[in-house]
Amino acid sequence: MKRTAILILAAAVAVLAGCGGGSGDDSGGTSKSTETAAQTSPQGEAGAHPTKGIGPIEEIDVASLDRGLAAKGGEVFEAKCTPCHKMAEKYIGPPLKGVTTRREPEWIMNMILNPDVMVKEDPTARKLLAEFIAPMTNQNLTEEEATAVLVYFLQYDAEASE
Repeated sequence: MKRTAILILAAAVAVLAGCGGGSGDDSGGTSKSTETAAQTSPQGEAGAHPTKGIGPIEEIDVASLDRGLAAKGGEVFEAKCTPCHKMAEKYIGPPLKGVTTRREPEWIMNMILNPDVMVKEDPTARKLLAEFIAPMTNQNLTEEEATAVLVYFLQYDAEASE
């Protein structure tokens, strides 16, 4: 009972703290509807990505992303994400090292841009919420900022695997 109360209190503090705060702009800088239905990839071999998530991002061509955005993505990650996430260790949120090998880029972007709906409706995000208790706070990143964070993750994971 006491442990449950402490976990609930910790989750409430994390939510109120906002994991770094936001800009106050609820639009997230996106142009597509956040009502997009979940898109499921074919289930296949172990490690296959089960979903693209729920949100404005439907398709990303990773090969066409500007790798020069990684530095900006690192800055955004440091400013907005590190209060709740570390790359190689559990913290308030899950560790993000290897996230690009576990999730499709669309899922990552939708989680960044549309966390409120993702934790309510996406099965993977709901499992993460059950494990980490605190829901991801919407940081109100623009699509450009979220793309930069994705490129940062891609670069980090590529360097970690070398």
